[in-house]
Order: sequence, then C-alpha cells, then structure tokens
Amino acid sequence: MGYWDLEEGKDCVGKTWITTKLGTALGMVGSAYHIVAFQPESALAALQRATSATVTMASLGAIFGMATCLSAQARHAPDDPVNYLVGGCASGVFLGARTHSVMTGTCACLGLGTLAFFTKVGKLEGWRLYGPPKL
Repeated sequence: MGYWDLEEGKDCVGKTWITTKLGTALGMVGSAYHIVAFQPESALAALQRATSATVTMASLGAIFGMATCLSAQARHAPDDPVNYLVGGCASGVFLGARTHSVMTGTCACLGLGTLAFFTKVGKLEGWRLYGPPKL
C-alpha cells in the first residue's frame, strides 16, 4: 500500500511510517551524492555526515506525516489541502530549528507548505506532470 491509498486523517501511524521511510531514503541518497561530490577527510567524517543528513530527512518525513494527519483529525476536514500546508510548514519549522536560523525556518515553512499544498490540490484535481495530454 502507498501513501495515497491510506485514508486521510485515519491511519496516522501508517502514513507517518511511509513518509519517514521516504525521508530516510532521500536522506541516504542525498548524503551519498554529497559525500561523493565533497570528499570528507576520513571515513568517520563521512559516516557522521551521512547520519546527520539521513536523520534530518527522516525527521522531516515523520513530522510531515504526523502533522498532516493530526491536522486532518483536529480540523475534521480529511481531504483539505490546508492539512498539507500545515504538515509542510511544521517540517520547515523543524528545519529552521535544526539549522538555528529563523530565516531558514520561515522560508522552509513557506516553501515546503506551498509544495505540499499544491501536491494535494493536484492529486484532488487530477493534475499530471507527465504522459500524453488529455484531449
């Protein structure tokens, strides 16, 4: 089962588990590219860099999944794109706290929240990013 197969606002643990796994995978891939592009001094430094990036991305995924689901439950509006705005913004705030930067948190909140909002709107309205056009 995928993320979109689970009912909105019901299976918070399941949705959070999926977003955490996705964040972990993205963190691992991103840190691997970073280690290849910017060679660390030692294997220990590479391991620390990979662990830090992977844990941060996994945390972003977990926060997004839980905040989105809890927002849907609290607002009694399971298919509302605003839940995704809340989840993306919560992840952005965490990123700002992680970097000790209010500006990073604010920009990440707006950017991730907007991206998540339009992702949900696109899913609801059937937007397509690829494939033949509908005529």
